Amino acid sequence: MISFLGLGRMGAPMARRLVAAGYTVTTWNRTPRAVEGAAAAASPAEAVAGAELVVTMLADPAAARRVLADAAPGLRPGTVVAEMSTIGPEAVAGLRDLLPPGVGLVDAPVLGSVGPAADGTLVVLAGGLPGDLARCRKALEVFGRVLEAGGPGAGAAMKLAVMSALVPAQVLLAETVAYAEATGVDTAALLDVLGGTPLGPLVERVRPAVESGPYGTRYALGLAAKDMGLAAHGTQTLVAAAGARLAGAVAAGLGGADLTAIFTHVAATGPTGADRTGEPCQAGQAGQGETRDIRGIGDTGEGGPGRTGVTRLNPATVPATNGLYSHATRAADLLFVSGQVALDEEGRVVGEGDMTRQSEYVMDLLSRVLADQGCTFDDVTHIRSHLTDMSLLREYGAVRERFITGEPPASTTVEVSRLFRPGLLIEVEVIAALPAGR
Repeated sequence: MISFLGLGRMGAPMARRLVAAGYTVTTWNRTPRAVEGAAAAASPAEAVAGAELVVTMLADPAAARRVLADAAPGLRPGTVVAEMSTIGPEAVAGLRDLLPPGVGLVDAPVLGSVGPAADGTLVVLAGGLPGDLARCRKALEVFGRVLEAGGPGAGAAMKLAVMSALVPAQVLLAETVAYAEATGVDTAALLDVLGGTPLGPLVERVRPAVESGPYGTRYALGLAAKDMGLAAHGTQTLVAAAGARLAGAVAAGLGGADLTAIFTHVAATGPTGADRTGEPCQAGQAGQGETRDIRGIGDTGEGGPGRTGVTRLNPATVPATNGLYSHATRAADLLFVSGQVALDEEGRVVGEGDMTRQSEYVMDLLSRVLADQGCTFDDVTHIRSHLTDMSLLREYGAVRERFITGEPPASTTVEVSRLFRPGLLIEVEVIAALPAGR
């Protein structure tokens, strides 16, 4: 049996391929989602119980840590975990400590987007011990071509190295097209010329987006920004510049749009981040079929501080706000995180009537916002909780103890008559001290 944790844009079609290949599959997703032919579990631990292989396809390092920590009680010796998210080698090394003895770990991020995930034409960059790789290789081949990159962490490192070339190259093309338009060069002719150079395949891939606007979301711009943050290194000056460009685009509301939205963003903002009228750039349209996304930057940084030195933050790893507030603000060495509630990406209440489920969802959102700025719950100085029914405090407290495992911070818990959306039982906000150097 194979357990698949994470049914986002990539995870859902990958899980469907495993079902089509004849495997018995059990799935889990933070927001319940069905995959035809697969069983659905209520928790990660339930999903992995009895599994020979566990596949994770999640948004970022914080999500991978949280989900595998929750799954650990259900893992048994002999199981192999194939971590297929893009989280970097350091995060992969940290996951090893979460797994029980006798459980193998393979890092196997992929190259390719939603189409190849559905078609089984991804490139799987696999790292791990030879025995662990051998035990899961057949299943990984369902997703596409498997390239063994080396020992533990090698697949994760290879993925970031590849993205360190591909993403900045696309940002460079966006700036080149904007330069051409600003200097009177015909864009179509420019693309024709570039198509005959070593950049040709990438030029032809993005040409439709240049001519007709961004694609429907295949590789979200916010995730590209996150990947550039993970790839940050002293030698990566072009990665840093691309990350800054992407940061501006995410802050302008394009985190959920396809990466090709960088072409319209650069064209609109120019070199200064202002639009052609000199006013700050407004949020653009998300990809076809996507909800308009009003977010800030993820792991790579944030929107610049205003005149008061306060930086407003809207990580791409959590559902977007309604545009009337920011998920967090940063002032000096303090991080102030807005109240988080159990609403999914579509604005639907998660776990209606279930305090445990809503508390888990809220605490996970808080962990993602904290992780965006290099924090954990250990850095929280004060936590304020609003409950619509204080008789449910025990259920909330049990969840909170799983997330806050060290010395507890200062705390305020109050009962309120209602929250802003019917069905919500809890809202939690925190203040954290930023680690040195962040």
